[in-house]
Amino acid sequence: MMPQPLSSHLNSLPGPDDIKRYELRNGIILLTRPNFNSQSVVVNGYIQCGSMFDPREKLGLAHFTAMALMRGSARRDFQQTYDALESVGASIGFSSSVHHTNFGGRCLAEDLPLVLEILSDSLREPVFPEDQIERLRTQLLTGLAIRAQDTEEMASLAFDETLFADHPYGLPEDGYVETISQITRQDIQRFQKNSYHPHGMVLVVVGAIEPDACYDLVCQALGGWQMENTLPLRQFPVVTPLKKKIVKHIGIPGKSQADVIIGTLGPRRNAPEYMSASLGNSILGQFGMMGRIGDIVREKSGLAYHASASLNSWIEAGSWEVSAGVNPANLQRTIDLVHDELKRFTAEPVTAEELADSKANYIGRLPLSLESNGGVAGALLNIERFQLGLDYYRRYADTVNAVTPESVLETARQYIHPDKMAIISAGPEK
Repeated sequence: MMPQPLSSHLNSLPGPDDIKRYELRNGIILLTRPNFNSQSVVVNGYIQCGSMFDPREKLGLAHFTAMALMRGSARRDFQQTYDALESVGASIGFSSSVHHTNFGGRCLAEDLPLVLEILSDSLREPVFPEDQIERLRTQLLTGLAIRAQDTEEMASLAFDETLFADHPYGLPEDGYVETISQITRQDIQRFQKNSYHPHGMVLVVVGAIEPDACYDLVCQALGGWQMENTLPLRQFPVVTPLKKKIVKHIGIPGKSQADVIIGTLGPRRNAPEYMSASLGNSILGQFGMMGRIGDIVREKSGLAYHASASLNSWIEAGSWEVSAGVNPANLQRTIDLVHDELKRFTAEPVTAEELADSKANYIGRLPLSLESNGGVAGALLNIERFQLGLDYYRRYADTVNAVTPESVLETARQYIHPDKMAIISAGPEK
């Protein structure tokens, strides 16, 4: 059955008429959408600072800094900050990526001024107490030790290093044991002082507040943030496709399972062919019992504990991956089956039925993903992050329905070359 347009839901989807976009004088961009069906408010956003600015010998500095932001500010210490939030049932947290330092929180509408105040204090006036920095360092190093024993994590780490060689996307944002160990409190202070600034910051607020009232609160909390000297955004090197097949195995003693990732480059999130790639990926390894990959590797052959495909599209580039967790004895057979399925995927169009099923799934789940304030906030943030346009969700059904079996095949052939892929596994020594 062919998917139907979202005509009955169209007016409830975010669009230019109910998304209000403001730009403060200091360069902060605010997107807000009111929803008075609940009394809560969700706050999401980011600043233009991430691991792209990390010195190679201190990789993980942006991540370390983001994790330390709420360990004390000029106005409140660590305990006072969390007591203030917990007393009203609010929350806020920070993380980092290659491009951004991200934040997110939620509260009742009446407590939005408090959350914005703590957000402002954390970004502008953190004090990074020495004891909290060392406590956090111990947590980060423990996490890295756990990562080193995780076959899936280590395969993913080596895959990114192989696919994105000499590129920030190929380095882990949380660093390595040796780099985290070298980062000092002074490094963190200097990084925050030199890299954090309001220009290009994006703030999304969704919930029980009128847009103009929200704008006034944001101006009060963050409108006075000024910074004259800011680091220019990094110019990223061009990502080039693999020229040959690269096979690596990461040996981890004592493991009884192996994880493998087989993949190549994928499209940027705002590339014209993104939707064809996304729907194609659904057919290849997501829909139902994990698509064709899950069917041939797991269901029919019984070789894998899990097997699926994923399309990870970001600002500069993306990856298109097939991953599986297997008994080490089945590793090579799994790789061979995936290779054969990728050759088929790039040799003939997907069927009309497969594509229709995935289209119906995409269109049908969109309203469900936008039922909560958190879902809408995440959607608006991606609109701004990837420059998709305020009418993106109103156009979404038409964009999905425009994809054809031929366009899926053309996109697959553009990116997937079965004999020029990275094949990275991690598990017991061979």
